[in-house]
Amino acid sequence: LCGGDLRTICPGNEAERERESENTVHPQKTRKTRAGPCPERERDTEREREQDSCFYMMQHWGLNTYLYGPKDDLKHRLLWREVYSPEEEGQLRTLIVEAQSRGLRFVYALSPGQDIVFSSSCDLTLLKRKLRQVSDLGCQAFAILFDDIDHSMCQADSEAFSSFAHAQVNVTNEIYRFLGEPPVFLFCPTEYCGSLCSPSISKSPYLQTVGEDLLPNITVIWTGSKVISRKLSVDCLAEVESVLQRPPLIWDNLHANDYDSRRLFLGPFKGREPQLRSHLRGLLLNPNCEFEANYIPLHTLGSWYRAGEEERKDEECEYCPDRALSAALHDWMEELNQPLQAGKTFSVCDLVSDCTSTFRGTSAVAKLPVFPLNSSSPPSSPTKAKGEKEVRDGEKKQSNQSSQPNHQPPGSRPGAPSGGNRGQKAQGRGLCGGKGMLSESQVRLLVGLHYLPHEHGPSAQKLLQDLTWLKSNCHLVSWCLFCIIAQCPYDRGAYLYVCPQVDEWRGRASRFLSLCEDIAQLHCSVVGGANRAVLYDLYPYVWDLRNTALVAKAFICWLGCGKSTGADVLGVESEPWVFKGGVSGEVQMLLPIGSSSELFTHPPPLFPTSRLYNIRPYHSKDKVELYRMVRQLHLRTQGGQESSIAHPDVIGDRCLGPCLALCPEYSFILEDELGVCGCVLGILDVRSFAKRCQASWMPAMRDKYPPKGGNTHPNTQDLIQLMEEDQGEYPDSLLYHFPSQLRLDALPELVDISVSRTLLTALLTALKANGSQGVFCEVQPTDRQRLEFLTKLGFLEILRGEARSREGVVLGRLL
Repeated sequence: LCGGDLRTICPGNEAERERESENTVHPQKTRKTRAGPCPERERDTEREREQDSCFYMMQHWGLNTYLYGPKDDLKHRLLWREVYSPEEEGQLRTLIVEAQSRGLRFVYALSPGQDIVFSSSCDLTLLKRKLRQVSDLGCQAFAILFDDIDHSMCQADSEAFSSFAHAQVNVTNEIYRFLGEPPVFLFCPTEYCGSLCSPSISKSPYLQTVGEDLLPNITVIWTGSKVISRKLSVDCLAEVESVLQRPPLIWDNLHANDYDSRRLFLGPFKGREPQLRSHLRGLLLNPNCEFEANYIPLHTLGSWYRAGEEERKDEECEYCPDRALSAALHDWMEELNQPLQAGKTFSVCDLVSDCTSTFRGTSAVAKLPVFPLNSSSPPSSPTKAKGEKEVRDGEKKQSNQSSQPNHQPPGSRPGAPSGGNRGQKAQGRGLCGGKGMLSESQVRLLVGLHYLPHEHGPSAQKLLQDLTWLKSNCHLVSWCLFCIIAQCPYDRGAYLYVCPQVDEWRGRASRFLSLCEDIAQLHCSVVGGANRAVLYDLYPYVWDLRNTALVAKAFICWLGCGKSTGADVLGVESEPWVFKGGVSGEVQMLLPIGSSSELFTHPPPLFPTSRLYNIRPYHSKDKVELYRMVRQLHLRTQGGQESSIAHPDVIGDRCLGPCLALCPEYSFILEDELGVCGCVLGILDVRSFAKRCQASWMPAMRDKYPPKGGNTHPNTQDLIQLMEEDQGEYPDSLLYHFPSQLRLDALPELVDISVSRTLLTALLTALKANGSQGVFCEVQPTDRQRLEFLTKLGFLEILRGEARSREGVVLGRLL
């Protein structure tokens, strides 16, 4: 019965805002980023475990009230008139008894406001019947919620009541008397915060009616000045207390994240004076949708509550959010590193960390798209990678003879093996790494990046401040002065003098890139951690921020190579839902391509991977690895026949050579622990690029592959002819709107398809920064996976059968 679906909170009444149980959380508030539902029996078992765990934590931390109002119980709101079945009764009774056995007050909430006819005796009878059923199960506290509904009344109600408030108050009073005037009875008004009151709190006719006519022992729910209030003080509540003629009960949405699927709030309970307790009838905390995300919010709420009970004025007894956070982090560390597998049974004392999730993989592993791009045949499935290893290893042994030995790819982490050893080491890589320990610094980083609705933690503040400053001051660096920034290994001897401003830029860039690396490592640690319940609840958020940080990191490295941007930064409005995405969204909006949400908002892979990826600008030393990679992809489309190609460079020269030689500044590399595993190449202006190719690139290729000679293989000459065809012209109508072009290549071992999207986004960011208004690419019509991949990123079919001299499909998107 517990849990809920994705809800939306918007200003006013533009969308429904469904409240969930307070001082607890229901893990079944599933997001769109979650995997498909698990079997009913498993899901019910998970709910019971999380509820038991929640009750244990509440009891342990001194909390005393649990409000039941989950959205996935359709009989709470949508089907409020229907009574519970015998099976549902049993589940609800168990929940009530368990809460009461822990010393918790169980409050049952019902939301009939969407379609109730207040003047209908039939609806009133059905409402009484429903609440009487719950009362017979042992529930002794109730709440009637009229939040986020239309103020208008039907004709019958308009004839029976003088106002909307009178209709609500009349029904609430009658229900309260019918239930025997229970000691706890809550009423949520339609105007439940200052920003929803018309014209103001003190002059609102609605609130005045509620204050005058609602029975005095009925408690009124209030969220503060906003739906999500930054601060709550005694002074700000004095006005509403006067109008309501009673102290309100605060429904605190500080940690509620149901209005934004990209945000999570792990910060401490903050901005609420402990002195509020004497001016309230209670405080309920609306938590994160994900159970595991609420350890710190609930822990610090308990600290706040206990601090308010202290009568002593000693400073050490006052509530301090930072001290409360440190104490919660200390306790949470023990839970985070406990081995916990989904579906495992624990004793009651273990249930404090037994928080399994509905993110589950009970069905067969789906085949994920992979992208050996520009091939005429469909790309391989990841399941084929192991069978193709012999082809890859055999090809590498030959190509390694002509490459530089022991050459580490530029920008790779120290000690990372080169791409030539990918075949030997890929066997040991699973979807998830081995169980590891999250360090305290990593957990603090996690909390700082997912802090509070109106406030970022220290790590997020540094990330955003440095990115803003680096982008605004990128004119300080140029190619000749900038030598090396973290992952961009240029020759340190290439300059003689660097001005102090450039030194500052380089220093802040190094700090920013280091923080991005920490975020990537945090992602790997969460995936490889011992507590799988934490992984499944937090993974969508850590994964999303990891991908955004990869793009931002590549962008800063690219700026360090002497480029600049004039992208604008958007402001943030008062309510948190106005600006989507939290830290990820703000980093996104600082990028030139940030307004294209389809490039950033995608569901995570069903099966997390702990591979550590990096995206950086291309350097000339990467050429050997890139040529080897596209050669591998070509061999796979040809069935692995090595003898079909005479020269080891001819595939690379055709597919990558022109871009790497003539516009390397728009080339980005994707690498993991094993080396280079993908690349994206861009052309800013196709027209001028084509002229440069004819002037310099093609003559060089004719010299490299002469038409006559005993060592020239026939297939080599075929590919040279294709190089000539590649230099054909695109229609002016295409280039007018889409002046830029791209090509994306990646090895099929990429289980996390999102890194291909992130790699592509890095290039689009660079193209947009330098003025491109649109980009296109060619795809073979048989390459359905590529077509689907690009379509999801906003590319549309522009031309078919007119792509130069080949039967290709041209896809384009505006920037």
